[in-house]
Order: sequence, then structure tokens, then C-alpha cells
Amino acid sequence: MISQKSKYALRALLALAARPGGEPMQISEIAEQEVIPRKFLEQILLDLKRAGLVASRRGKAGGYLLLRRAETVTFGEVLRLIDGPLAPLPCLSKMAYRRCGDCANENACKLRKVFARVADATRDILDTTTLADVLQDGVKSLPVEI
Repeated sequence: MISQKSKYALRALLALAARPGGEPMQISEIAEQEVIPRKFLEQILLDLKRAGLVASRRGKAGGYLLLRRAETVTFGEVLRLIDGPLAPLPCLSKMAYRRCGDCANENACKLRKVFARVADATRDILDTTTLADVLQDGVKSLPVEI
């Protein structure tokens, strides 16, 4: 499962991406529109700012805005940023590989083989689905074999 923080981050990014002309949105506006606690949203937006996904502007017409085009921001990127590796087992992680402590032989591990398929399918969907896809309601349907 993804964390509540990741859900809020994605919802905030979608709100910014949907903004006409890329105009900034104030934290209070995002919080109200997306039903996100303001204090939590502030922390999330700081993380997204440090990662170069959003910027902030001061002043009356200030707020947060998306720094990159919505077509270039994937769900996988955001989830990794907020929650860390996507892999269901540490031995399948591309970012934070770690051998499972209770596994004698990774190559023969039956669990690993099943969860490798899950991880590959998950990565395929999350790394190819962008904010723009969701805004255009062009979310790809799941492959039949899943």
C-alpha cells in the first residue's frame, strides 16, 4: 500500500498540474480543494520542492506551481520520492537492493519469482503513467494477465 503522504503528494501535484496557465496555487487553496491537512501539506510541498518538482513564489499572487510539464512527472517517480522503493521484497528493489536474510538461494526462491512479476507490472504501470495521463483520463488499463 502507498502511504497517505504519497496519496496527498499525488493529489497536490495533480491540482497544480490542472491549474490553467500553470498559475501558482496557495497552500490553503490546495488543502481545501484536495482535503489535505494544511500542516501535512506544507511538509509534502517542501519535499516536492527539494526534489525539483514544484517551486514557490512569494507575494500576493504567490503560491506553489509545478516546475516540470505534467507529461514528464510519473507516479513512480513521486512514489519513490515519498515512500522509497516500490519493490515488495528488498531483493527486488532497483533503488535499495538488499538480500533477504532468510533466503538461502535467490535464484531458486519461488517467492521472489512471483513477486518479481508483481514488481515488474507495478513499475511498468507507475513509471509510464504521468500526471497528464490522469488529467486527460487516459489512464492505461491493466494487462489481462495481471
